[in-house]
Amino acid sequence: MKPRISVLTLGVDDLDAAVRFYRDGLQLPTEGIVGREFEHGAVAFFDLQAGIKLALFERANLARDAGLADTGRSPAEFSIGHNVASEAEVDEVMQQAEAAGARIVKAAQPTFWGGYAGYFQDPDGHLWEVVFNPAFLPAEG
Repeated sequence: MKPRISVLTLGVDDLDAAVRFYRDGLQLPTEGIVGREFEHGAVAFFDLQAGIKLALFERANLARDAGLADTGRSPAEFSIGHNVASEAEVDEVMQQAEAAGARIVKAAQPTFWGGYAGYFQDPDGHLWEVVFNPAFLPAEG
């Protein structure tokens, strides 16, 4: 296995609502929902940096595709980190997420390791960390 990730897929309860959150609220670029012609295939892809895609797939369809039982949510299984260039940008992104319908679970604040971060959950409960870490500054673009 090579050290790369191409697609990060999130299982969602309501695909249309999730697309509105990420496209309209967080302003991530997408061509919208594709694959509706397939019984269990509707999915939306969002372009992230360096060729990485964020995919939204209905939770039941993701479980079906993987051959797993559709189980309940657990937001503490993993978080998605969004590194930004300043503390002010952390605050801006947290405000944008909340305005889009996210639930703030931990307000942005100084971290024990010298950074600044906050957490929010998207409408499906996925946990996002918005973080300024001087050791991991994002590339511009």
